[in-house]
Amino acid sequence: MADRLSDPIGRLMGLRYKSHPWHGVQIGANAPREVVAFIEMVSTDTVKYEIDKESGYLKLDRPQKYSSLLPALYGFIPQTFCGNRVGKFCSEMINRPGIIGDGDPIDIVVLTEKTIAHGDILVDAKPIGGFRMIDGKEADDKIIAVMRNDVVYGNYEDVSELPEIVVKRLKHYFLTYKDLPGTAMLAEIPDTYGAEEAQKVIGLSMEDYSDRFDNLGSLLYGK
Repeated sequence: MADRLSDPIGRLMGLRYKSHPWHGVQIGANAPREVVAFIEMVSTDTVKYEIDKESGYLKLDRPQKYSSLLPALYGFIPQTFCGNRVGKFCSEMINRPGIIGDGDPIDIVVLTEKTIAHGDILVDAKPIGGFRMIDGKEADDKIIAVMRNDVVYGNYEDVSELPEIVVKRLKHYFLTYKDLPGTAMLAEIPDTYGAEEAQKVIGLSMEDYSDRFDNLGSLLYGK
């Protein structure tokens, strides 16, 4: 799949047309140890932005109803898909049958000491862990990464090395940002895992993507 999407025809098309952030951007030659992240939101955003899966443009999803601000860059990993493999792995790890993938690309938060003004950008990131997040009966993993060569965070290799308050802030955000008055909270984070497992989840999501979009290359490039 990656070979088809990185061929000369694809690169020439990218000169004329904007690449779709999910399907047209390469995940990175060293994935899953290092990945390219498409950033949808930054820490100063007071509304939630989300990629429109059909057009590839960033759209306004909803205003944030509370004052909780995102403590890191937030987006997704291109050419990943939270499907059968990711859902099954989540079920096995928490010993809870019936968990399925949420059908979206894998989410990622990227830690950096820099203030980034806006989303809709690509960032080179190194996964160091993740939250095994479940929303209802759907796996909704949040990969935790550091920006490559970041002065403060770039040398971290595993989430266990991060200051505890950083992990707590991230977890609090993901457990509360969907809260609405009068509704039950369905999201939970039963586990926090390290770099090795984060790479495992990303690898499974790459396989899920290949299964789900196996004919995408032929649709785009006539192969």
